[in-house]
Amino acid sequence: MDLTLSDEQQMIVDAVRRFVATEIVPLEAELDPDAGELAPSDHDRLVAKVRQMGFYGLDIPAELGGPGIDLTTRTLMAIEMSQHRAGLYNPCYGTFGLAGLAQLYEATDVQKERYLYPTLRGEKSGCFALTEPTGGSDPARAITTRAVADGDEWVVNGAKLYISGADRADYALVFARTGGPGREGVTAFLVDTDTPGFHVRRVVHTLRSTHYATELQFEDMRVPASNVLGEVNHGFAIASDRLSRQRIPYAAGCLGVAVKAQEMAIEWAKVRETFGSPLAAKQAVQWMIVDNEVDIRHSRWVLLEAAQKADRGEPFKAEAAMAKLVASEAAGRIVDRAMQIHGGLGMTKDLPLERWYRELRIRRVGEGPSEVQRLILARELLGGSYK
Repeated sequence: MDLTLSDEQQMIVDAVRRFVATEIVPLEAELDPDAGELAPSDHDRLVAKVRQMGFYGLDIPAELGGPGIDLTTRTLMAIEMSQHRAGLYNPCYGTFGLAGLAQLYEATDVQKERYLYPTLRGEKSGCFALTEPTGGSDPARAITTRAVADGDEWVVNGAKLYISGADRADYALVFARTGGPGREGVTAFLVDTDTPGFHVRRVVHTLRSTHYATELQFEDMRVPASNVLGEVNHGFAIASDRLSRQRIPYAAGCLGVAVKAQEMAIEWAKVRETFGSPLAAKQAVQWMIVDNEVDIRHSRWVLLEAAQKADRGEPFKAEAAMAKLVASEAAGRIVDRAMQIHGGLGMTKDLPLERWYRELRIRRVGEGPSEVQRLILARELLGGSYK
């Protein structure tokens, strides 16, 4: 494994770093500390600039008009894109484009025309409806939402919880049980959100500054059989395969925030004086900064190992789990130490630390909680019989 960036990767990293420093951070100085959107004029201007850079639609495959960036380079970019106040959940405020639901790349041609292509053009948006009130860490077994075949339709009844963006989405990817218990009994459906029986019951407020989750309910909701994504009773495979890959840039966002928090802590420790000397001269502060650096380098190593294995076409599920586990937990510790070094200032909204602190707490649950990542790794180390 080689952590050295190629010349092309270094150019890309430098370009993204300049973009964040010169375009995003200055705009944030004029925004509310909890803002999650740019003014439309600023957003459109920056999207045009990103298009000129050749980076728009990072997660869109090259054959569909994306830049065709490998996962390792995508991970390096994610580290840079998150290094601003809103960067953890709104990296660069979406100006690099969104790929929509990656599961739609498995869709039929008709489904792509109706859902995927309009999403890539920015005409539609979707949401991912997997987690339920009965459980989320093991969704394949926890899914109780049921779909029953009725002629050329399926009748769906059940509920979903913590579904981001469902109140604004045009369609949802809904997972429902169509067979027996376990993974081999779940089917994925593409559902228009204006379908009779599709209800957004409530908005769930979380620690995230600008995003809200929702609770959904399905009451005798009829979905055409042509809206099944993939094969009946094999929908969970579509979800899990993509989730493993998405965990890597997700974890990279955590590392980016941690890197910026460490830079802030070092700079502050050098200029802040207490008891006649800079904080940087205090051994307690020195050790916090060293511990931060150890966490950062550990996270970077496991992230790039996972990304490089994926790029080589090797199995990487365990490595993706480790990357998500290590980076999300380490970033929480790093931001916590950075806040401690900043003292009272670190708790204020004058700095981005308190927002990162709140939002990083969610990262230990989102995309699979730390306990599930440890379970994945345990199965890899001990063998699949210990379930």
